[in-house]
Amino acid sequence: MSPALGLLLGARASDGVMIDMASRCSEVTNDGGVTYLTASRPDIVFSTGVCARFQCDPRDSHLSAVKRILRYLKGTPDFGLWYPKDSGFELIAYTDSDHAGCKLNRKSTSGACQFLGDKLVSWSSRKQNCVSLSTAEAEYVAAACCCSQVLWMKTQLADFGYTMQRIPIYCDSKSAIQITANPVQHSRTKHIDIRYHFIKDHVEKGNVELYFVESDYQLADLFTKPFDEKRHFFLLSVDPYNDFWLHQIRTRTKPSRDVPGGGRVHVLNLKFRDSFCTFVKLVVQGLF
Repeated sequence: MSPALGLLLGARASDGVMIDMASRCSEVTNDGGVTYLTASRPDIVFSTGVCARFQCDPRDSHLSAVKRILRYLKGTPDFGLWYPKDSGFELIAYTDSDHAGCKLNRKSTSGACQFLGDKLVSWSSRKQNCVSLSTAEAEYVAAACCCSQVLWMKTQLADFGYTMQRIPIYCDSKSAIQITANPVQHSRTKHIDIRYHFIKDHVEKGNVELYFVESDYQLADLFTKPFDEKRHFFLLSVDPYNDFWLHQIRTRTKPSRDVPGGGRVHVLNLKFRDSFCTFVKLVVQGLF
């Protein structure tokens, strides 16, 4: 089963029957409960984050969603993160968004994941601060957030002697890629918050490079929206550093420099800083 299947949780906060378990639901979703497990179970990050939005005023539908997550965890006790010793060390990232996915305020959800070779080392799923007017804008905001995380990881790796340029970021929106590659401020993008436009500068400097990837091969989908069981487990089973997978990606993608204007991208920090730094230290010491 998928932990997020049917996770719409009502169009309004008042939908459903109120349950008098607000403190108990807070314990389950936050205080040492399901949220704590997201540090090692990225497959429940999205569903847990959506449920946590309603912990102050939970309804019966929210409780049912939390119980579904617990049943999913019970049925998959052997799921976790695997860090093989002998594998590549290339930094790659995937970014995606779910346009107007929140039924309450129509805000979008940004999702991103970063790999060192085939090792998943960082991931995030969070609701955007602004309401996007189009899918391209939602994807552009998500790409900027992913870019900031990648730049921070690039800086940390540089401290250990790993210098990386043109870090690939895979996005499934050609419009968003064209916005980042266009150095001219277009009238249709002037309403976007200026803090998200820093990605253009890093694209131009060559710190990162945006690639288009088809939605079927977008791994960040796992952090933005619910799927059926087949799609959910397909995304979990993918080895992003596998030769066949890379061939499928690269034969269907075009780098941002092929887009008029050309460009590349850069990154900062969001989440799991300590875990990532510890992992890099272990790699340098030869323990992974």
